Amino acid sequence: MPQPPRRPVRPAPPGGRRPAAAASGRRTRRGGRPRWARRAVTALSVTVLGAAGIGHALMTGIDAEIQRVDAFKDMKNRPSAGHGTNFLLVGTDGRDRITPEEKEKYHLGGAPCRCTDTIMIVHLSADLERASVVSLPRDSYAEIPERVDRTTGKRYAAHPVKLNAAYAEGGPPLTVRTVEHLTGVKIDHYLEVDFTSFMRTVDVVGGVRICAAKPLKDSGTGLDLAAGPHELNGGQALQFVRSRHIDGAADLGRMQRQQTFMAALIAKATSSGVLLNPVRFRELSQASLGSLRASKNFGTDEMLTLGRAMRGFSPSSSEFTTVPIEDVAHQVEGLGSTVKWNDAKAGRLFEALREDEPLAAHKVRRKAVRVEVAPDQIRVQVENGTGTADLGGTVDAALRGTGFRTTGRPVDAGPAQRTVVHYDPRWDRSVKSLAAALPGAELRPEPGRGPVMRVVAGADYRGVTRVRVADPADSGEFGAVSGDEVTCD
Repeated sequence: MPQPPRRPVRPAPPGGRRPAAAASGRRTRRGGRPRWARRAVTALSVTVLGAAGIGHALMTGIDAEIQRVDAFKDMKNRPSAGHGTNFLLVGTDGRDRITPEEKEKYHLGGAPCRCTDTIMIVHLSADLERASVVSLPRDSYAEIPERVDRTTGKRYAAHPVKLNAAYAEGGPPLTVRTVEHLTGVKIDHYLEVDFTSFMRTVDVVGGVRICAAKPLKDSGTGLDLAAGPHELNGGQALQFVRSRHIDGAADLGRMQRQQTFMAALIAKATSSGVLLNPVRFRELSQASLGSLRASKNFGTDEMLTLGRAMRGFSPSSSEFTTVPIEDVAHQVEGLGSTVKWNDAKAGRLFEALREDEPLAAHKVRRKAVRVEVAPDQIRVQVENGTGTADLGGTVDAALRGTGFRTTGRPVDAGPAQRTVVHYDPRWDRSVKSLAAALPGAELRPEPGRGPVMRVVAGADYRGVTRVRVADPADSGEFGAVSGDEVTCD
Protein backbone atom coordinates (compact mmCIF):
# COMPACT_ATOMS: atom_id res chain seq x y z
CA MET A 1 0.00 0.00 0.00
CA PRO A 2 1.45 3.37 -0.93
CA GLN A 3 2.48 5.54 1.96
CA PRO A 4 0.94 9.02 2.38
CA PRO A 5 3.26 11.87 1.44
CA ARG A 6 5.38 13.15 4.30
CA ARG A 7 4.98 16.72 5.50
CA PRO A 8 7.94 18.99 4.82
CA VAL A 9 9.96 19.74 7.93
CA ARG A 10 9.57 23.31 9.19
CA PRO A 11 12.87 25.08 9.89
CA ALA A 12 13.69 25.29 13.58
CA PRO A 13 12.93 28.64 15.22
CA PRO A 14 15.57 30.72 16.99
CA GLY A 15 16.69 28.71 19.99
CA GLY A 16 16.29 25.40 18.14
CA ARG A 17 12.99 24.20 19.70
CA ARG A 18 9.97 22.95 17.82
CA PRO A 19 6.33 22.90 18.91
CA ALA A 20 5.13 20.12 21.14
CA ALA A 21 2.67 17.79 19.39
CA ALA A 22 -0.18 18.58 21.75
CA ALA A 23 0.30 22.30 21.42
CA SER A 24 0.60 22.30 17.63
CA GLY A 25 -2.72 20.55 17.34
CA ARG A 26 -4.43 23.54 18.84
CA ARG A 27 -2.87 26.17 16.63
CA THR A 28 -5.19 28.06 14.29
CA ARG A 29 -4.85 31.36 12.53
CA ARG A 30 -7.39 34.12 13.09
CA GLY A 31 -8.17 36.45 10.21
CA GLY A 32 -5.65 37.72 7.67
CA ARG A 33 -4.61 35.95 4.50
CA PRO A 34 -5.18 32.19 3.97
CA ARG A 35 -2.23 29.99 4.95
CA TRP A 36 -1.48 29.00 1.36
CA ALA A 37 -1.28 32.68 0.37
CA ARG A 38 1.04 33.49 3.27
CA ARG A 39 3.26 30.54 2.41
CA ALA A 40 3.42 31.69 -1.21
CA VAL A 41 4.36 35.24 -0.20
CA THR A 42 7.01 33.95 2.19
CA ALA A 43 8.47 31.66 -0.47
CA LEU A 44 8.51 34.53 -2.95
CA SER A 45 10.26 36.84 -0.51
CA VAL A 46 12.95 34.25 0.23
CA THR A 47 13.42 33.74 -3.52
CA VAL A 48 13.75 37.49 -4.08
CA LEU A 49 16.34 37.81 -1.35
CA GLY A 50 18.22 34.77 -2.63
CA ALA A 51 18.22 36.01 -6.22
CA ALA A 52 19.55 39.34 -5.06
CA GLY A 53 22.35 37.61 -3.22
CA ILE A 54 21.68 39.43 0.02
CA GLY A 55 19.98 36.80 2.19
CA HIS A 56 22.63 35.06 4.27
CA ALA A 57 25.35 37.45 3.11
CA LEU A 58 23.35 40.47 4.27
CA MET A 59 22.70 39.04 7.70
CA THR A 60 26.29 37.93 8.06
CA GLY A 61 27.38 41.49 7.37
CA ILE A 62 24.93 42.92 9.87
CA ASP A 63 25.90 40.26 12.40
CA ALA A 64 29.44 41.65 12.33
CA GLU A 65 28.13 45.17 13.07
CA ILE A 66 26.07 44.24 16.13
CA GLN A 67 27.58 45.07 19.48
CA ARG A 68 27.73 41.86 21.47
CA VAL A 69 27.03 41.37 25.15
CA ASP A 70 27.55 38.20 27.17
CA ALA A 71 24.12 38.12 28.77
CA PHE A 72 24.18 34.45 29.84
CA LYS A 73 27.73 33.76 30.98
CA ASP A 74 28.05 31.46 34.01
CA MET A 75 24.30 31.45 34.61
CA LYS A 76 23.11 28.52 36.72
CA ASN A 77 19.81 27.23 38.10
CA ARG A 78 17.87 28.62 35.17
CA PRO A 79 14.20 27.86 34.42
CA SER A 80 13.41 24.89 32.19
CA ALA A 81 12.97 25.67 28.52
CA GLY A 82 9.41 25.79 27.22
CA HIS A 83 8.16 25.82 23.64
CA GLY A 84 8.84 28.70 21.29
CA THR A 85 11.52 31.35 21.72
CA ASN A 86 11.75 34.13 24.30
CA PHE A 87 13.52 37.44 23.73
CA LEU A 88 14.17 39.91 26.51
CA LEU A 89 13.80 43.29 24.79
CA VAL A 90 15.26 46.18 26.78
CA GLY A 91 15.07 49.85 25.84
CA THR A 92 17.77 52.11 27.22
CA ASP A 93 18.21 55.88 27.06
CA GLY A 94 21.47 55.78 25.09
CA ARG A 95 21.68 58.95 23.01
CA ASP A 96 25.34 59.49 22.20
CA ARG A 97 24.79 59.15 18.42
CA ILE A 98 21.89 61.61 18.25
CA THR A 99 22.64 65.00 16.70
CA PRO A 100 22.45 68.20 18.78
CA GLU A 101 19.56 69.37 16.58
CA GLU A 102 17.60 66.18 17.29
CA LYS A 103 18.31 66.42 21.01
CA GLU A 104 16.87 69.92 21.13
CA LYS A 105 13.89 69.20 18.86
CA TYR A 106 12.79 66.02 20.64
CA HIS A 107 13.72 67.01 24.21
CA LEU A 108 16.60 64.53 24.51
CA GLY A 109 19.02 66.69 26.45
CA GLY A 110 20.86 65.63 29.57
CA ALA A 111 23.13 62.71 30.29
CA PRO A 112 21.88 59.12 29.92
CA CYS A 113 21.13 57.41 33.23
CA ARG A 114 22.34 53.93 32.25
CA CYS A 115 18.93 52.53 33.05
CA THR A 116 16.17 50.57 31.37
CA ASP A 117 13.18 52.63 30.28
CA THR A 118 11.41 49.64 28.75
CA ILE A 119 11.45 45.93 29.63
CA MET A 120 9.48 43.41 27.57
CA ILE A 121 9.40 39.67 27.07
CA VAL A 122 8.71 38.94 23.39
CA HIS A 123 7.63 35.34 22.82
CA LEU A 124 7.84 33.97 19.26
CA SER A 125 5.64 30.87 18.93
CA ALA A 126 7.26 27.64 17.87
CA ASP A 127 5.34 27.63 14.59
CA LEU A 128 6.64 31.18 13.85
CA GLU A 129 3.10 32.51 13.39
CA ARG A 130 2.49 34.49 16.59
CA ALA A 131 4.37 37.01 18.71
CA SER A 132 3.26 37.62 22.30
CA VAL A 133 4.58 40.78 23.96
CA VAL A 134 4.43 41.11 27.76
CA SER A 135 5.43 44.46 29.25
CA LEU A 136 7.11 44.44 32.67
CA PRO A 137 6.80 47.77 34.55
CA ARG A 138 10.25 49.19 35.24
CA ASP A 139 9.24 49.92 38.86
CA SER A 140 8.12 46.33 39.47
CA TYR A 141 9.01 44.97 42.90
CA ALA A 142 11.68 42.33 42.30
CA GLU A 143 14.40 40.44 44.12
CA ILE A 144 17.90 40.19 42.75
CA PRO A 145 19.17 36.66 43.42
CA GLU A 146 22.32 36.03 45.41
CA ARG A 147 25.34 36.45 43.17
CA VAL A 148 29.10 36.71 42.96
CA ASP A 149 30.70 39.57 41.05
CA ARG A 150 32.79 37.93 38.31
CA THR A 151 35.34 40.73 38.31
CA THR A 152 35.95 41.28 42.02
CA GLY A 153 34.84 37.93 43.44
CA LYS A 154 32.66 39.76 45.97
CA ARG A 155 29.51 37.94 47.04
CA TYR A 156 26.20 39.83 47.16
CA ALA A 157 23.20 38.60 49.11
CA ALA A 158 19.74 38.52 47.58
CA HIS A 159 17.98 41.84 48.02
CA PRO A 160 14.79 43.65 46.88
CA VAL A 161 14.94 46.27 44.12
CA LYS A 162 12.85 47.95 41.49
CA LEU A 163 13.24 45.86 38.33
CA ASN A 164 15.09 48.48 36.28
CA ALA A 165 17.77 48.73 38.99
CA ALA A 166 19.10 45.31 37.95
CA TYR A 167 20.60 46.86 34.81
CA ALA A 168 22.32 49.65 36.72
CA GLU A 169 23.66 47.16 39.24
CA GLY A 170 24.84 44.38 36.96
CA GLY A 171 24.08 45.18 33.31
CA PRO A 172 22.41 42.73 30.91
CA PRO A 173 23.46 39.52 32.74
CA LEU A 174 21.87 40.58 36.02
CA THR A 175 18.81 41.90 34.18
CA VAL A 176 18.27 38.54 32.48
CA ARG A 177 18.84 36.64 35.70
CA THR A 178 16.43 38.86 37.65
CA VAL A 179 13.68 38.55 35.00
CA GLU A 180 14.07 34.77 34.90
CA HIS A 181 13.97 34.61 38.70
CA LEU A 182 10.85 36.78 38.75
CA THR A 183 8.91 35.10 35.92
CA GLY A 184 10.12 31.51 35.70
CA VAL A 185 10.49 32.01 31.93
CA LYS A 186 13.79 31.02 30.34
CA ILE A 187 15.18 33.81 28.16
CA ASP A 188 16.78 32.64 24.91
CA HIS A 189 18.05 35.92 23.45
CA TYR A 190 18.77 39.40 24.79
CA LEU A 191 18.22 42.51 22.64
CA GLU A 192 18.97 46.07 23.74
CA VAL A 193 17.66 49.04 21.75
CA ASP A 194 18.72 52.65 22.34
CA PHE A 195 17.18 55.91 21.19
CA THR A 196 19.20 56.02 17.96
CA SER A 197 18.32 52.56 16.65
CA PHE A 198 14.66 53.15 17.50
CA MET A 199 14.48 56.43 15.58
CA ARG A 200 16.34 55.09 12.54
CA THR A 201 14.09 52.02 12.31
CA VAL A 202 10.94 54.15 12.24
CA ASP A 203 12.38 56.45 9.59
CA VAL A 204 13.42 53.52 7.36
CA VAL A 205 9.87 52.13 7.19
CA GLY A 206 8.65 55.60 6.24
CA GLY A 207 7.08 56.60 9.54
CA VAL A 208 4.33 54.95 11.58
CA ARG A 209 0.64 55.87 11.78
CA ILE A 210 -1.01 56.06 15.18
CA CYS A 211 -4.47 57.28 16.17
CA ALA A 212 -4.91 59.40 19.28
CA ALA A 213 -8.34 59.03 20.89
CA LYS A 214 -7.73 62.30 22.74
CA PRO A 215 -5.10 65.08 22.70
CA LEU A 216 -1.71 63.87 23.96
CA LYS A 217 0.63 66.41 25.53
CA ASP A 218 3.70 65.88 27.71
CA SER A 219 5.99 68.78 28.58
CA GLY A 220 8.78 66.40 29.56
CA THR A 221 9.16 64.85 26.10
CA GLY A 222 7.66 67.68 24.06
CA LEU A 223 4.89 65.45 22.72
CA ASP A 224 1.93 67.51 21.49
CA LEU A 225 -0.60 65.63 19.35
CA ALA A 226 -4.19 66.58 18.67
CA ALA A 227 -6.87 63.90 18.72
CA GLY A 228 -6.96 61.91 15.49
CA PRO A 229 -4.52 60.08 13.19
CA HIS A 230 -0.85 61.07 12.91
CA GLU A 231 2.13 59.92 10.84
CA LEU A 232 5.10 59.91 13.22
CA ASN A 233 8.73 60.05 12.13
CA GLY A 234 11.47 58.53 14.26
CA GLY A 235 11.87 61.47 16.63
CA GLN A 236 8.13 61.94 17.11
CA ALA A 237 7.69 58.22 17.68
CA LEU A 238 10.35 58.36 20.38
CA GLN A 239 8.44 61.18 22.09
CA PHE A 240 5.25 59.08 21.87
CA VAL A 241 6.69 55.96 23.52
CA ARG A 242 8.66 57.88 26.19
CA SER A 243 5.82 60.09 27.45
CA ARG A 244 4.60 59.22 30.93
CA HIS A 245 3.05 62.49 32.15
CA ILE A 246 0.05 62.63 29.81
CA ASP A 247 -2.46 61.55 32.45
CA GLY A 248 -2.70 59.83 35.80
CA ALA A 249 -1.85 56.44 34.29
CA ALA A 250 1.86 57.42 34.33
CA ASP A 251 4.13 54.47 33.49
CA LEU A 252 1.24 52.05 32.89
CA GLY A 253 -0.21 54.42 30.31
CA ARG A 254 3.19 54.71 28.69
CA MET A 255 3.44 50.91 28.38
CA GLN A 256 0.05 50.82 26.65
CA ARG A 257 1.25 53.43 24.17
CA GLN A 258 4.43 51.43 23.59
CA GLN A 259 2.35 48.36 22.79
CA THR A 260 0.11 50.37 20.48
CA PHE A 261 3.17 51.68 18.70
CA MET A 262 4.72 48.22 18.29
CA ALA A 263 1.49 46.97 16.72
CA ALA A 264 1.47 49.96 14.35
CA LEU A 265 5.12 49.38 13.44
CA ILE A 266 4.39 45.73 12.60
CA ALA A 267 1.41 46.84 10.51
CA LYS A 268 3.55 49.33 8.57
CA ALA A 269 6.48 46.97 8.01
CA THR A 270 4.28 44.08 6.85
CA SER A 271 1.96 46.11 4.63
CA SER A 272 4.38 48.52 2.97
CA GLY A 273 6.39 45.95 1.02
CA VAL A 274 9.54 46.62 3.05
CA LEU A 275 9.99 42.93 3.88
CA LEU A 276 9.66 41.88 0.21
CA ASN A 277 11.92 44.58 -1.24
CA PRO A 278 15.58 43.52 -1.02
CA VAL A 279 16.91 47.09 -0.85
CA ARG A 280 14.35 48.26 1.73
CA PHE A 281 14.79 45.03 3.69
CA ARG A 282 18.52 45.64 3.81
CA GLU A 283 17.99 49.20 5.07
CA LEU A 284 15.50 48.07 7.71
CA SER A 285 17.79 45.29 8.91
CA GLN A 286 20.76 47.62 9.17
CA ALA A 287 18.73 50.26 11.02
CA SER A 288 17.04 47.91 13.48
CA LEU A 289 19.79 45.34 14.01
CA GLY A 290 23.01 47.09 13.08
CA SER A 291 22.81 49.59 15.94
CA LEU A 292 21.61 47.43 18.82
CA ARG A 293 23.33 45.28 21.43
CA ALA A 294 22.50 41.60 21.45
CA SER A 295 23.50 38.42 23.21
CA LYS A 296 26.25 36.40 21.53
CA ASN A 297 23.87 33.57 20.59
CA PHE A 298 21.70 35.83 18.40
CA GLY A 299 23.53 35.33 15.12
CA THR A 300 22.98 35.07 11.38
CA ASP A 301 20.80 31.95 11.44
CA GLU A 302 18.56 33.35 14.17
CA MET A 303 18.17 36.65 12.31
CA LEU A 304 17.19 34.86 9.09
CA THR A 305 14.61 32.76 10.92
CA LEU A 306 13.19 35.86 12.57
CA GLY A 307 13.03 37.58 9.18
CA ARG A 308 11.15 34.63 7.67
CA ALA A 309 8.62 34.78 10.49
CA MET A 310 8.12 38.54 10.10
CA ARG A 311 7.36 38.24 6.38
CA GLY A 312 4.31 36.15 7.21
CA PHE A 313 3.11 38.45 9.96
CA SER A 314 0.16 40.83 10.07
CA PRO A 315 -1.13 42.92 13.00
CA SER A 316 -3.43 40.06 14.05
CA SER A 317 -0.35 37.82 14.41
CA SER A 318 0.82 39.85 17.41
CA GLU A 319 -0.72 40.17 20.87
CA PHE A 320 0.12 42.54 23.71
CA THR A 321 -0.44 42.64 27.44
CA THR A 322 1.07 43.90 30.68
CA VAL A 323 1.86 41.58 33.56
CA PRO A 324 -1.18 41.49 35.91
CA ILE A 325 -0.82 44.05 38.69
CA GLU A 326 -2.18 43.99 42.23
CA ASP A 327 -0.90 47.32 43.58
CA VAL A 328 0.59 50.21 41.59
CA ALA A 329 1.85 51.95 44.75
CA HIS A 330 3.22 49.13 46.90
CA GLN A 331 5.39 50.75 49.57
CA VAL A 332 8.69 49.04 50.40
CA GLU A 333 11.12 50.35 52.99
CA GLY A 334 14.22 51.69 51.31
CA LEU A 335 12.65 51.55 47.83
CA GLY A 336 9.57 53.71 48.15
CA SER A 337 6.63 53.12 45.83
CA THR A 338 6.87 49.97 43.70
CA VAL A 339 4.54 48.03 41.38
CA LYS A 340 3.45 44.75 42.94
CA TRP A 341 2.30 41.99 40.60
CA ASN A 342 -0.72 39.77 41.13
CA ASP A 343 1.24 36.60 41.82
CA ALA A 344 -1.53 34.15 40.92
CA LYS A 345 -2.48 35.77 37.60
CA ALA A 346 1.13 36.51 36.69
CA GLY A 347 2.00 32.88 37.34
CA ARG A 348 -0.71 31.73 34.92
CA LEU A 349 0.43 34.27 32.33
CA PHE A 350 4.02 33.05 32.36
CA GLU A 351 2.85 29.43 32.35
CA ALA A 352 0.97 30.24 29.13
CA LEU A 353 4.19 31.62 27.64
CA ARG A 354 6.12 28.49 28.59
CA GLU A 355 3.42 26.31 27.05
CA ASP A 356 3.33 28.45 23.89
CA GLU A 357 -0.36 29.30 24.35
CA PRO A 358 -1.98 32.44 22.85
CA LEU A 359 -2.77 35.13 25.42
CA ALA A 360 -5.53 37.05 23.62
CA ALA A 361 -9.01 35.55 23.71
CA HIS A 362 -10.27 33.91 20.53
CA LYS A 363 -13.31 35.96 19.55
CA VAL A 364 -15.07 37.27 16.51
CA ARG A 365 -14.86 41.04 16.41
CA ARG A 366 -17.30 43.13 14.43
CA LYS A 367 -16.17 46.48 13.09
CA ALA A 368 -16.93 49.17 15.66
CA VAL A 369 -15.79 52.65 16.60
CA ARG A 370 -13.74 52.61 19.82
CA VAL A 371 -14.90 55.05 22.47
CA GLU A 372 -13.63 56.17 25.85
CA VAL A 373 -16.85 55.74 27.88
CA ALA A 374 -18.79 52.49 27.59
CA PRO A 375 -22.29 52.96 26.08
CA ASP A 376 -23.91 50.94 28.88
CA GLN A 377 -22.99 53.80 31.24
CA ILE A 378 -24.97 56.35 29.20
CA ARG A 379 -28.72 56.93 29.57
CA VAL A 380 -30.66 58.20 26.54
CA GLN A 381 -34.20 59.44 25.82
CA VAL A 382 -35.05 59.28 22.10
CA GLU A 383 -37.49 61.65 20.37
CA ASN A 384 -38.77 61.55 16.77
CA GLY A 385 -38.39 64.92 15.05
CA THR A 386 -39.70 63.74 11.65
CA GLY A 387 -42.99 62.65 10.14
CA THR A 388 -41.72 59.10 9.66
CA ALA A 389 -43.88 56.76 11.69
CA ASP A 390 -42.09 54.93 14.51
CA LEU A 391 -38.67 56.40 13.66
CA GLY A 392 -38.26 57.00 17.38
CA GLY A 393 -38.68 53.29 18.06
CA THR A 394 -36.15 52.45 15.34
CA VAL A 395 -33.53 54.82 16.75
CA ASP A 396 -34.20 53.66 20.33
CA ALA A 397 -33.72 50.01 19.33
CA ALA A 398 -30.57 50.76 17.33
CA LEU A 399 -28.95 52.65 20.20
CA ARG A 400 -29.96 49.96 22.65
CA GLY A 401 -28.49 47.36 20.29
CA THR A 402 -25.05 48.92 20.51
CA GLY A 403 -25.22 49.11 24.30
CA PHE A 404 -26.76 52.47 25.28
CA ARG A 405 -29.26 52.49 28.16
CA THR A 406 -32.27 53.92 26.36
CA THR A 407 -35.58 54.49 28.15
CA GLY A 408 -37.38 52.18 25.71
CA ARG A 409 -40.17 54.78 25.52
CA PRO A 410 -39.48 57.11 22.58
CA VAL A 411 -41.74 60.15 22.13
CA ASP A 412 -42.54 62.59 19.33
CA ALA A 413 -40.94 66.03 19.12
CA GLY A 414 -41.39 69.10 16.95
CA PRO A 415 -40.07 69.04 13.35
CA ALA A 416 -36.25 68.87 13.17
CA GLN A 417 -34.03 68.92 10.07
CA ARG A 418 -30.89 67.88 11.98
CA THR A 419 -30.34 65.17 14.55
CA VAL A 420 -29.48 66.87 17.84
CA VAL A 421 -28.04 65.51 21.10
CA HIS A 422 -28.94 67.58 24.17
CA TYR A 423 -26.55 66.90 27.07
CA ASP A 424 -25.39 68.27 30.40
CA PRO A 425 -21.80 69.65 30.06
CA ARG A 426 -20.85 67.69 33.19
CA TRP A 427 -21.14 64.56 31.02
CA ASP A 428 -18.88 65.91 28.27
CA ARG A 429 -16.85 62.67 28.01
CA SER A 430 -19.94 60.49 27.78
CA VAL A 431 -21.53 62.53 25.02
CA LYS A 432 -18.54 61.76 22.78
CA SER A 433 -19.54 58.09 22.81
CA LEU A 434 -23.08 58.99 21.81
CA ALA A 435 -21.79 61.36 19.11
CA ALA A 436 -19.67 58.54 17.68
CA ALA A 437 -22.82 56.40 17.40
CA LEU A 438 -24.68 59.24 15.63
CA PRO A 439 -22.18 60.66 13.09
CA GLY A 440 -23.01 64.21 12.06
CA ALA A 441 -25.37 64.87 14.97
CA GLU A 442 -25.26 68.34 16.50
CA LEU A 443 -24.17 68.42 20.14
CA ARG A 444 -26.12 71.01 22.13
CA PRO A 445 -25.03 71.60 25.76
CA GLU A 446 -27.87 72.05 28.23
CA PRO A 447 -26.62 72.90 31.76
CA GLY A 448 -28.62 71.27 34.53
CA ARG A 449 -30.09 68.59 32.30
CA GLY A 450 -28.64 65.76 34.37
CA PRO A 451 -27.34 62.34 33.27
CA VAL A 452 -30.12 61.45 30.79
CA MET A 453 -29.20 62.64 27.29
CA ARG A 454 -31.93 63.62 24.82
CA VAL A 455 -31.60 62.55 21.19
CA VAL A 456 -33.94 64.23 18.70
CA ALA A 457 -33.79 62.26 15.43
CA GLY A 458 -34.02 64.71 12.54
CA ALA A 459 -34.59 64.38 8.80
CA ASP A 460 -30.83 63.80 8.29
CA TYR A 461 -30.83 60.62 10.43
CA ARG A 462 -29.02 57.83 8.57
CA GLY A 463 -28.63 55.15 11.20
CA VAL A 464 -26.54 54.23 14.25
CA THR A 465 -22.85 53.30 14.13
CA ARG A 466 -21.81 50.50 16.47
CA VAL A 467 -19.37 51.59 19.19
CA ARG A 468 -17.37 49.72 21.79
CA VAL A 469 -14.94 50.46 24.57
CA ALA A 470 -11.78 48.45 25.25
CA ASP A 471 -12.87 45.96 27.91
CA PRO A 472 -10.23 43.79 29.63
CA ALA A 473 -12.91 41.16 30.26
CA ASP A 474 -13.22 40.68 26.49
CA SER A 475 -9.51 40.05 26.14
CA GLY A 476 -9.13 36.91 28.22
CA GLU A 477 -7.73 36.52 31.69
CA PHE A 478 -4.61 38.55 30.94
CA GLY A 479 -6.28 41.52 29.22
CA ALA A 480 -4.27 40.80 26.07
CA VAL A 481 -5.25 42.36 22.75
CA SER A 482 -4.13 41.45 19.26
CA GLY A 483 -2.31 44.02 17.16
CA ASP A 484 -5.24 44.67 14.84
CA GLU A 485 -7.30 45.85 17.83
CA VAL A 486 -4.93 48.68 18.75
CA THR A 487 -3.93 49.96 15.32
CA CYS A 488 -5.86 52.58 13.35
CA ASP A 489 -9.00 51.30 11.63
